[in-house]
Amino acid sequence: MTKITFHGAAQTVTGSKYLIEADDACVLVDCGLFQGLKELRERNWTPPPFNPRKLDAVVLTHAHLDHVGYLPRVVQQGFRGKVFCTPATAELGQIILFDSAKIQESDAEYANKKGFSKHIPAFPLYESRDVEQTVKLFRTESRGKWFSPAEPIWMRFHDAGHLLGSNMIEVEIRNQKPALRILFSGDVGRYDGPLYHDPAPPTECDYLICECTYGNRDHAEIDLLQSLADVVNRSVKRGGVMLVAAFAVGRSQQLVYMLQLLKQEGRIPDLPIYLDSPMACDATAIYREYDEDIDLSEGELDAETPFLGGSRVFYCRKTPESKALNRHGGPAIIISSSGMMTGGRIVHHLKQRISSAANTIVLGGFMAVGTRGRLLQDGAETLRMHGEDLPVRAAIETIPGLSGHADRSDLLRWLGPLPDPKRVFLTHGEPDSAAAFAAELTKSRGWDVQIPSMGETQELV
Repeated sequence: MTKITFHGAAQTVTGSKYLIEADDACVLVDCGLFQGLKELRERNWTPPPFNPRKLDAVVLTHAHLDHVGYLPRVVQQGFRGKVFCTPATAELGQIILFDSAKIQESDAEYANKKGFSKHIPAFPLYESRDVEQTVKLFRTESRGKWFSPAEPIWMRFHDAGHLLGSNMIEVEIRNQKPALRILFSGDVGRYDGPLYHDPAPPTECDYLICECTYGNRDHAEIDLLQSLADVVNRSVKRGGVMLVAAFAVGRSQQLVYMLQLLKQEGRIPDLPIYLDSPMACDATAIYREYDEDIDLSEGELDAETPFLGGSRVFYCRKTPESKALNRHGGPAIIISSSGMMTGGRIVHHLKQRISSAANTIVLGGFMAVGTRGRLLQDGAETLRMHGEDLPVRAAIETIPGLSGHADRSDLLRWLGPLPDPKRVFLTHGEPDSAAAFAAELTKSRGWDVQIPSMGETQELV
């Protein structure tokens, strides 16, 4: 008997965790951190809903925190199996996890120093020493090659086009003939998205676990480069700093590349660009290393402009360099993380810049419910920062085309050639998005579509 339990990303967009059990094997697909609403974040602190000691392996779709950020916690709780992923995911995952631990350690220290935590003393969810133990478990596999994390479960990776090293995961349960086939979409990337290749076609399957982050809407039909240029030029007219909330891995590199193109073409001034994130700096070096994963179809840079570098692109690793940006009056562009403004250096920049009408805050992707980014997206007039309510006077701009997720039309295009599965499970979407996409697939394809709840188990036959 094979069964799957949805321990995360069920009727929400974060905390991806899918437990596959077949015979005596237990394999977890993704091991993500919950983000956003307090009730979700609190799940990170409860005991894992499965026994980490009985897990044979974890297999990762990609390196974003909501897919890998809970790994040190399960290692803390006794997991000692292998963590399978692509080489790029292993490298990016390592820096993301160390950064996550550092942020949690720093936030706990800051909360204790300022006395605004409800928990006295405040503790991090995990520490750098937990991450050190976690990354020792990483094992890499190349795309297109079958491997077995635990018999009778076999898997192989296919490019999802969402992030460097990102994958959908094709699964075969080989304790029966023919084998039971499962496909995990991972996070499906956009067609013609900057820096990444288009997602590979889905493989034939009996059961599909499909993300639906944007299952109820399409991204605006815009010229992405021109939209970014317009936002930059409006920011220049205001005279202040353009602060961009961007995931350190993925979005930051896309932005630097596109800004380089715009400056090269004379569509924006030659502004200084500050990438203020040690993790983003480290990730950029990895992006240069895995150039076979990079698609530069938006435009080639001239010979004098190094990819993701140059004389007016500044990488801020050290804290004093970050603090020095507070004295920069503009015009300038600061790209910092986290992408939803839930932690990291962006929080301090936001506190510094949010109440000045000269500044511009750019939201560059999906903002989960309960995050600061979502509050700003929804028009909040004040924002609570470190126990203080600050007035929102800065201009709030959104560039929807920057999202790394496939929208409704992209998902339907991706699913177009897929033969009918027995059943589809929609995950990684808020309830309204999942319901809308389920209705669409039921109507247009006649598929059996279900939206699992958190902790739900389904038998696969």
